[in-house]
Amino acid sequence: MAEKTHQAYPIAPANGYARSDGESLVSEDELKRKKRIKLFTYIGIFVVFQIVVMTVFGLTVMKVKTPKARWGDIRVETLNSVPATPSFDTTFEAQIRIKNTNWGPYKFNAGTATFLYQGTTIGQVVIPKGKAGMRSTKKIDVEVSLNTNALPNSSTLGSELSSGVLTLTSQVQLKGKVELMLIMKKNKNASMDCTIAFDLSSKTVKTLQCK
Repeated sequence: MAEKTHQAYPIAPANGYARSDGESLVSEDELKRKKRIKLFTYIGIFVVFQIVVMTVFGLTVMKVKTPKARWGDIRVETLNSVPATPSFDTTFEAQIRIKNTNWGPYKFNAGTATFLYQGTTIGQVVIPKGKAGMRSTKKIDVEVSLNTNALPNSSTLGSELSSGVLTLTSQVQLKGKVELMLIMKKNKNASMDCTIAFDLSSKTVKTLQCK
């Protein structure tokens, strides 16, 4: 008997369609193109994100603001006045506050707080050098003594003392530097211009306004 020969046939793909080598290369190129597009998209998003972060960083952390000086609590120890002379003398404890809102310390040199009556200096007090830490307030206590020895004769002062309210002004300007990231330093002056009204009958501070 003649032997039966078995012929082998290629197995057809499950979907009934066989891709040629050319089609396979096209598919791989398309896949690589999509990967490159995705990669470039991620890079673009990252670059935009970095720009946003640097912009916010520059507008907040790296922006140097001028520190502010303000009088805090004022506790009157003595307050004497004579409308007829006219004259007055006072001693009080005061607290000066140096407010630093920067993301770095503010180091300031020694300065002077000047007290005036209608533009004439009647006393000064030294403010020692110091440092206000990052986003904090430095508080300094000082003792102030004022009198009318340096004032010329003034009928205005006599009238004011008779009214029961004494109004003085105070000026301060501290020179210093704000330090950021341990590398950048910028000169900034903390200034203050205040009006202080004393109640002569109760011997207390009636109003305190600073700008």
